[in-house]
Amino acid sequence: MRILIADDSLFVRSCLRRIVEEAGHEVVGEAENGQAAVDLYNETRPDVVTMDITMPGISGLEAVKTIKSRDPSARIVMVSAMELDPVIKEAIAYGAKGFIPKPFIPEKVLQELEAVTRFNEKKSVK
Repeated sequence: MRILIADDSLFVRSCLRRIVEEAGHEVVGEAENGQAAVDLYNETRPDVVTMDITMPGISGLEAVKTIKSRDPSARIVMVSAMELDPVIKEAIAYGAKGFIPKPFIPEKVLQELEAVTRFNEKKSVK
């Protein structure tokens, strides 16, 4: 799986990178804000994007809207410490496919990424 990580925290990006690379996946880019996420998505066309909600400049929510408007098949998983945040529901409404809570539990991160990938693969086969 090819993954783009978008989070304004270098520490969070490093944690996610370690989790996915140790599982044998490839990180194709890291974005520190929403605009960088949009730009890197267009350049790398990853299988999945992990998108923080709160970032400087263009927020994660705005980045989801932009990416999904350009590529409706994009697979984006929101990342946040606020599990019940209404913004997560809004992101899902704009096309995000899942949610990863902070702090990370490696198994849960991988389960969510794999679930999003399997869901879209099944959908495209039909």
